[in-house]
Amino acid sequence: MFITEQSLHNGTWQAFERTICRLIAHEGFEGTRLVGRTGDKGADIIAYKNGKRWLFQAKHWKNKVGVDVVDQTIAAVQLYRAHIPAIVSLSGFDDEAREHQRALLSRGIPLQLITADDLVRRSSRLVEREDSPVTLKDYQEEAVQTLVRAFKESYDPRGLVVMATGLGKTVTAAETLRRINNLNPVKVLVLAHTNELVYQLERSFWRFLKPNQATLIWNGYEQPSEDEVRRAQYVFGCLNTISNFLSTGGTLDTFNIVLIDECHHVGGNMYANILEHTAAGKRGGPFLIGLTATPWRPDEKDLQEIFGPPLVCVDMVTGLRRGFLSNVDYRMYTDNINWDALASIHGERLSPRQINRTLFITQWDDSVVFELQKAWKEQRNPRAIVFCGTIDHAITMRDRINALGFCNAAAIYSQTSSGFSMSSYDRNKVLCDFHDGVVNVICAVDIFNEGVDVPDVNIIVFQRVTHSRRIFIQQLGRGLRLAQDKDKVVVLDFVSDIRRFAAGISLKDNLSAGSEDSQRSVRINLPHKVSFVRVGAEDPKTEGFLRQWLDDVAAIEDAGEDASVLKFPPRLSGGR
Repeated sequence: MFITEQSLHNGTWQAFERTICRLIAHEGFEGTRLVGRTGDKGADIIAYKNGKRWLFQAKHWKNKVGVDVVDQTIAAVQLYRAHIPAIVSLSGFDDEAREHQRALLSRGIPLQLITADDLVRRSSRLVEREDSPVTLKDYQEEAVQTLVRAFKESYDPRGLVVMATGLGKTVTAAETLRRINNLNPVKVLVLAHTNELVYQLERSFWRFLKPNQATLIWNGYEQPSEDEVRRAQYVFGCLNTISNFLSTGGTLDTFNIVLIDECHHVGGNMYANILEHTAAGKRGGPFLIGLTATPWRPDEKDLQEIFGPPLVCVDMVTGLRRGFLSNVDYRMYTDNINWDALASIHGERLSPRQINRTLFITQWDDSVVFELQKAWKEQRNPRAIVFCGTIDHAITMRDRINALGFCNAAAIYSQTSSGFSMSSYDRNKVLCDFHDGVVNVICAVDIFNEGVDVPDVNIIVFQRVTHSRRIFIQQLGRGLRLAQDKDKVVVLDFVSDIRRFAAGISLKDNLSAGSEDSQRSVRINLPHKVSFVRVGAEDPKTEGFLRQWLDDVAAIEDAGEDASVLKFPPRLSGGR
């Protein structure tokens, strides 16, 4: 089993917490979130079962836990608005803690005290299932079969999987490996470029593993021994850590499969170092799988050179056309176009940087908040993410939204700057409250691009200028997941960048071109809509002008700041 007395006592405190998470995941808990860090205020794990929020405090101590930890946990329950407190102690509890538990139970506070023996005993009762823990959608089943067949035939030991955000690429990969393991046990190395993504991947795989399949984290926080790496069937590793290990003379155990998530990051020396040492993707080496929602790199390096032609490709437009993603009502606001300045330019080729300075009035007023309030009334059970450019901006938007009183907004960010800081407790409390619907709107800065799970949302607001098509697609994908009682996602785009207008035109044209696919939709199809609007009404004149002006939409959408790609008509008469 993945839990033994030896593994509990010899492992790190981080591994102890993850072991608890995996056990409760097997037992049917959902929405599990590891929150234990500096400033967590008494919580290590938050999870849900039967509509109740559980709060776990984990103590990987040599000494028994006393009453002070019990008091700390009960206080944390109130802060996190949890229903059931639980303390998990490697070395058990002293008599005073046990007595305190009895007193709390008599007052209706259901404190659970869990020992290492309890963990081992509970894991031994887990039932090994042979079927998949999820019901795959048709396109996922097709993708899984394709990957399993490619692995078995091994005519090309590589596989690139392109699946848009919201389509379940991690589920597809985990189910693929589950089926391959059922045919013949394999040893798997799963790589990602950040510590958070490594942890998230391991959590995503747990429900697809048998109780006797051990996993291991290898990153900047956890450094396993060679023996531990050898025993683990699944090793989840961080790019920097493993590359540095190899560069200092280390050698890796033999793996049968190497899987790289967010593989659009591949191309640098560190990934090349790992691929060279493992021989992944080469004949006689491990089968190499690359997963990505956005197969573009800023350096134009072709991922097919590394992973081969895509074995699976369901991009965002295909997912929208086929009904695998939510219907989208995309509104691009044109109110801040400076037509007077634009009329003075003709017959020139300008870069995006130059035209953005000329074309756009840089500041939006409170119309952003008022448009969000209007969209709020259109949606059942509205839930929104507002993508902001800075922490100051996110806090300002939070306050402006809350001032109108139609919802409860919170700001969330991952860094400290401009005099603002956000503790682990504050960040995780916002995410938990967003999960429960206590918070309806999150004003986010660079936290929902990769590696963070959020509930389904049906309103997306763009106020962040991003020149990365990859980040744009990832952020848009946060609103495209299908959900019960969700008819569409409303997208309000206030971004002042000519490349975003090019992206809007491109999306509209691609969706229109796919109208013949509507008969293959897996749900009742509402027409997708991409519109250019001024506050209060549609603005087809601006769209028409931009179509004439944007000489090559695809080139502009992907252009760099200083690329000379924007071509004006020889003359602008009468403004638009």
